[in-house]
Amino acid sequence: MLIRENIELLERTYLSPFASLSEKSKGRDREEAQCDIRPVFQRDRDRILHCKSFRRLKHKTQVFLTPRGDHYRTRLTHTLEVSQNARTIAKALRLNEDLTEAIALGHDLGHTPFGHAGERILNAICEGGFRHNEQSVRIVERLEKDGEGLNLTWEVRDGILNHQTSLMPSTLEGKIVRFSDKIAYINHDIDDAIRARVLAERDIPIEYREILGMTSRERLDNLIHNIIINSLGKNDICMSEEVETAMRALRKFMFEKVYCNPVAKGEEERAEGLLSRLFQYYRQHIEELPSWYLAMMEQGQPKERVVCDYIAGMTDQYAIAKFEQYFLPKAWQVN
Repeated sequence: MLIRENIELLERTYLSPFASLSEKSKGRDREEAQCDIRPVFQRDRDRILHCKSFRRLKHKTQVFLTPRGDHYRTRLTHTLEVSQNARTIAKALRLNEDLTEAIALGHDLGHTPFGHAGERILNAICEGGFRHNEQSVRIVERLEKDGEGLNLTWEVRDGILNHQTSLMPSTLEGKIVRFSDKIAYINHDIDDAIRARVLAERDIPIEYREILGMTSRERLDNLIHNIIINSLGKNDICMSEEVETAMRALRKFMFEKVYCNPVAKGEEERAEGLLSRLFQYYRQHIEELPSWYLAMMEQGQPKERVVCDYIAGMTDQYAIAKFEQYFLPKAWQVN
């Protein structure tokens, strides 16, 4: 049966000369037998999709903490929107969709409960700091499957690590995800902010709307088209200067008006206090951690880093439940 080999042949004959071919991957940290059906990047995508860290994203905050409504984005829905945007671009440019999707699905696995508030407090209190992109790599390399990790290919891990604005992935597929992440969160965060009445469409400066579009739908469509048009036939992923400048300006506007808005962020100090208390509690009661976290310490991992791993992996609800268990009188706890 030569299913995988035939798929790899299709990649060689159909994909762009700038695409990352599955058969040319730099490989995994631990060698393993090839799947007879799936090329390596498709296999990585499946591993991420089935891992516990991915499932927990559905109960992790995107922007609005514990919003009152069913239609606000979570970290999972954000991830799916990034993946959809990225696959559209990759397909149009004849790049490797499996690699693109694997990076997109894995890029935020390391996010904490309570969104960037959780990341901020863990970065402040944990020795060595905390950055969600690095934690995402740590999850797939060490923490998933009770310390075994997912053993992903180098290209997927590189894309996950370098998806942030200040960094640059080594593959075009990773660069697509880097852009798609920003396109997704800018547009869906505007939508959520309008839903929360933090923002109205008319509040967005007209000079950005005239370039990018007058609605979220128009902006999403224009940004994706602009990347495709400006990247065709190039060994790079890029936008026109005018559109990229407008997108960066809109992102700055969102930081000023939404991400730092008291309505969106009013509960963040409480969330930070909650995680800080949990961090100190587990440092003093390390035996409360699951056994395989304790095993990591026996293997030489610092106690603070292991505690940080455990807290970062919590969902919002689980962190709240643990706080209630340890710090509230039983009569006050919600059953």
